[in-house]
Amino acid sequence: MPRGQGQGSGMGRGMGMGMGRGGGRGRMSGNRPGAGPGSNCICPKCGEKVAHQQGVPCYSVNCPKCGEKMMRE
Repeated sequence: MPRGQGQGSGMGRGMGMGMGRGGGRGRMSGNRPGAGPGSNCICPKCGEKVAHQQGVPCYSVNCPKCGEKMMRE
């Protein structure tokens, strides 16, 4: 079929830009490194929680109780 006519163009319904790419949750969302303030760092070993510091990834912080690397809550 010629381009732009009928169903043969490859761009069917719902295939436009932005469809199915995370739902518009922002640039740095979730628990990725550098995701910003708003939660705590938690120790996977003992459960100790410390306030997350902006610009410091949780995996670079050691637990004050047991010394294990922290992770984002």
